[in-house]
Amino acid sequence: MAAKKKTEATERDYQVIVAPHITEKATLGSEHGQITFKVKKDATKPEIKTAVENIFGVKVKAVNTLIQKGKTKRFKGIMGKRSDFKKAIITLEDGQTIDTGSAI
Repeated sequence: MAAKKKTEATERDYQVIVAPHITEKATLGSEHGQITFKVKKDATKPEIKTAVENIFGVKVKAVNTLIQKGKTKRFKGIMGKRSDFKKAIITLEDGQTIDTGSAI
């Protein structure tokens, strides 16, 4: 079998992953080899997987996505709404890690 050729990260890869999503729940997932990112709403699971593998140079086992609905909030008596965003929970292969402090 031929060795898999490492591909360069494209501009679209950097557009797909918006930012790491750092919360208490996301931090608990890191104990199980998971990392959470905010991603573009139109990004697909295979697209997210290749973006993470190309940018960070790790092997991805699984990608789970969800759309986080924005909450309605009150600011100085005026009702507002936070934006909806898509969140991707990436499970890495055993022994793989990503440092989210310097992720993006």
